[in-house]
Order: sequence, then C-alpha cells, then structure tokens
Amino acid sequence: MDTITIKDIARALNLSTSTVSRALRDSYEINTETKRLVVEYAERLQYRPNPIALSLKENRSRVIGVVVPQIANLFFSQVINGIEAVAYNRGYHVSIFQSHESYERELATVQQVVARKADGLLISLSSNTCNVAYLRQLQEKKLPIVLFDRVSKDLEVPSVTADNFAGAFAATEHLIQTGRRRIAHVAIPATISIAQERLAGYRAALEQYGIPYEEKLVRHAGFGPNEVDPIVDDLLQQKPDAFFAASDRLAIGCLTALKKRNILIPRQIALIGFTNITVADLLDPPMTTVEQPALEIGQVAAGRLIDLIEGKQNAVTTDSLKIPTRLVIRASTKAGA
Repeated sequence: MDTITIKDIARALNLSTSTVSRALRDSYEINTETKRLVVEYAERLQYRPNPIALSLKENRSRVIGVVVPQIANLFFSQVINGIEAVAYNRGYHVSIFQSHESYERELATVQQVVARKADGLLISLSSNTCNVAYLRQLQEKKLPIVLFDRVSKDLEVPSVTADNFAGAFAATEHLIQTGRRRIAHVAIPATISIAQERLAGYRAALEQYGIPYEEKLVRHAGFGPNEVDPIVDDLLQQKPDAFFAASDRLAIGCLTALKKRNILIPRQIALIGFTNITVADLLDPPMTTVEQPALEIGQVAAGRLIDLIEGKQNAVTTDSLKIPTRLVIRASTKAGA
C-alpha cells in the first residue's frame, strides 16, 4: 500500500495542507467540523505521521538509546521491560545495545546511539569501564544521560540503582542471626560500583555484630563459565559456615560446587544470593536471596531521562536515587537445619 500523506488528505477534502496539518494537531485555529472531517478521513485511510519528517520538524527523534552489559542477564531484561513501558507511554521508542562487558564495545555502541540522533542515553557501565571521559564529553554537548545499576562517581548525572549496601547488610545480618559467624563473600569484579556497595554492606553488618572482617573470606569472580568452582575450593579451606554471593548467578555456581562436594545446604553451609531470579524458589534447597527492584529501576530511570529531554524542572538534579531491596528468606539459610 502507498503511504498516505497530508497532501493526499488535503487534495481529497479540497483543503490546504496547512489546514489539514493544523487539524490533525487539534489546533484552535481550525473549526470543529473541519477537524472532524480531517480526522475521520485520516483514520479511514490509516494515516500515520512520518516519523522522520516529525523528527526534522521538532529537532527530536523521540528515540532513547539504552546500553546494558548483557540482555541475556535476567536483571537487565527486566530493567528493559520497565524502560520500554515508560518510554512507550510517553511517546518514545527504545534502541537497545549490549556492551558484552567490554569498554571498547560500550564506547562503540554509545557512538551508534549518538549517530542515530537519539534524544538521550540510559546506560549501565561494563565491568571494564574505568574511564567515563567519553560520557562527560557527550554531557558537555548537552546529551541527556542517566546511569542505572552500575554507575560512576566521576560523572555528575542522575543515577538510579538498588540500595545495594542495605541489601547486602540485610543478607549478612540474616546469616549472623541464624548463627553463622564465618561468612564467605563471593563478589563480582571489584571495578563495578555495585560490587563495592555490596562488599561495604557485608563489612558493615560484620562490624555491627562484632565479627572481624577477614580478607581471606572474600573472593571476586568474573563472568566466565568456570570461575566459581576453584573459588569455592579456595574458600572451603577457611572453613566457612555460610556463603553470601553478590549475584544469584554466582550463588547458583556456589550451590552446584557445594553439592558436588557433598556439602549439605544449609546444615553445613548456608547460602544466600542477590537478585531473586525466577527459579530461586525452585532450586534444591530453595534459595534465600535479596530481591532487586529491576522493573522499578527501569521505570524510574526512563522517567528521569525523558524529564531531562523535555526540560522538566525536576530533571536538573544529579542526585542518585536508591530504590529499596527486599530480603526473601527460603530454606537455604534455615537455622539449625
């Protein structure tokens, strides 16, 4: 089918193109009867505005770019759901890119966002990103930017994260209250902001309960497929009675490794994760975890970015917003099991 244009509608109704255009925009300059004729005819012919023409006219693409480390990660897929819901309701489309935990890929994808004339950028930094100078340059060029989940203190832009410190504190406190004292912490790479926040929460809980922090009970794992197994072997030499993993992916790796070694969970070693993936309650035993508000993070981050794009008064802040987490207790940390 040929695309119907404003000129086609004007010709059919014997009106000027400017009259049709104003009628479709519900302008007060056009009388009610003319508006009705134009709108009904446009609907009958399924007229749709040309997005390219609109973006040229408004100097806006109504597209926001989203860069995440990995879409296959359940947390990020839920965040994207939240972003898309808000963007759609406010008249924006979303272009999604992956950095695959690479600074170079991140830089290239952000350049794609800019080349495609996106109105703004939502980004969660890769584990290899230590230098955010390229984002600072874009900020200086007035590109609206909002960070989410993984952020940087070196960039003064709005950010939206889970309250990682409080979540880690609650997880560690729960293990202490169930009688555990030698709590091993399996962390994600130390360069990532959320790793630092969760480690700080873990340490604060130990300190509050008078338990000395031991460096030898903390190990950082990357994102490779076989990294957890040797870490568990190493930590078992320290005779822990609990494992707090900084992500459910790592927690499941710990679960598998402990079972392989015939260690009973939670009787010999308790286990707790961080994310609350959908299968956490289906594991054997069902896994205690900290729930991250992924959908809400996406919704709030998208709302903040669109406020920035549209110049809303409340968008000028560069404050970081931390959304509360929730401890979900299951059998993997049961006391006296």
